[in-house]
Amino acid sequence: MRSSWSLLGVGAMVLTLNHAQSQTGQGSFERLDAAFDSLVPKDASIEKVATGFDFVEAPLWRSDRHIWFSDVVGNVLRSVTPDGKVEVLMRDAGGKTNVPHGGYVGPNGMVGDKDGTVLMCQHTNRRIVRVSKDLRTTVYLDKFEGKRFNSPNDLVFRSDGTLYFTDPPFGLPKADADPAKEIKFNGVYRYGNGKLEAVIKDLPSPNGIALSPDGKILYVSNTQKEMFWMRYDVAQDGSISGGRKFAEVRPSKDSGVPDGMKVDSKGNIYATGPGGILVFSPSGKHLGTIRTPEVAANCGWGEDGKALYITATSSVYRVRLAVSGEKPVYP
Repeated sequence: MRSSWSLLGVGAMVLTLNHAQSQTGQGSFERLDAAFDSLVPKDASIEKVATGFDFVEAPLWRSDRHIWFSDVVGNVLRSVTPDGKVEVLMRDAGGKTNVPHGGYVGPNGMVGDKDGTVLMCQHTNRRIVRVSKDLRTTVYLDKFEGKRFNSPNDLVFRSDGTLYFTDPPFGLPKADADPAKEIKFNGVYRYGNGKLEAVIKDLPSPNGIALSPDGKILYVSNTQKEMFWMRYDVAQDGSISGGRKFAEVRPSKDSGVPDGMKVDSKGNIYATGPGGILVFSPSGKHLGTIRTPEVAANCGWGEDGKALYITATSSVYRVRLAVSGEKPVYP
């Protein structure tokens, strides 16, 4: 099948996706480079684990062999087992709201924290909370320089315990034009040793975030109006510099935007975008795409570390890969 969209990659090289796709079960795999085959086996399939939700995000594997995931529109935190058994963990998980159904009011990104707890982004409450093992929430971060966040979206820990997270305006009913918006910019923040800093202020809509296995590169997706992925150098002290575009989306008939992303143990990046999960090498080469049946919003590692769970619109999918995901800082 010929695709009508392209990516402007590192070194201004344009990659036009007009390669043949291999159909396997639900969705398909677009193999653009031989290295993709070493990551995604040729007999791989895209399995539907569970479905029937509003708009799902942020799959997070837990030690009790469940995947937690957010329903950003439904305002629910759920879990699902590898065999598809779904449980509601928390309603009004993004905060209580009177916003009509359809808004991005619920929980979003999650990351495992110390002692088996979870940090979860809440759109309505405009904060990051810590979720305890008994599902009680306490405020972790909610303000920068005395002003409320926009709507924290995604987050990642560095090996030294430093937290990086994005704060776009997607949870505000009128986004950037919302009168409740207190911070003028849409930032990327660093929190470590009790100090909160805005390390990136010039992205229109920072969204997904990830770190290279060695913690020396920070990846951030920008969702609108221009759609692209950025990479930044991370110094030993956690400071950020050298921002440059990693790849850029050209006009496309495929649905989807740069959203959540994850990194495998070899440093390859699995980034949601038009068509599904785009797989990039550490050098920025587009190796191929896991083309999902629905618009992909995020992904995460689970089970033995080689199962990539994908949250896509109303469903949770899984692809079993030949490479392990980068291990979390706090398993």
